[in-house]
Amino acid sequence: MAQLRQDYKKFIEQETEIVVVGPEDAKAFASYFTENNLPFVGLPDPKHSVLKRYGQEVNLFKLGRMPAQVLIDKKGVARFAHYGHSMSDIPQNEEILTTLRELNSKKADG
Repeated sequence: MAQLRQDYKKFIEQETEIVVVGPEDAKAFASYFTENNLPFVGLPDPKHSVLKRYGQEVNLFKLGRMPAQVLIDKKGVARFAHYGHSMSDIPQNEEILTTLRELNSKKADG
């Protein structure tokens, strides 16, 4: 999440809000976000309802939830998804920002 915090301003410039969904309860999530001064939205998902909706994989042999990044437009349509195969399989911010710029340019074109 530090990676996202580092480029948060760039995401905002692309009219993008970051929402981090995690398996912790609300108290643990709030504590983590406060301690780490995270500027984006944190959504606790202890019942895994968001996880199931977006198809995020759980692999107990790899310590639980696999990383997933989903770009959802303002109409609620998922426009991009990356499902990681390990905890280190996370796209770099620039890859996500490039995808956002491409999506935004298509939106501007028509």
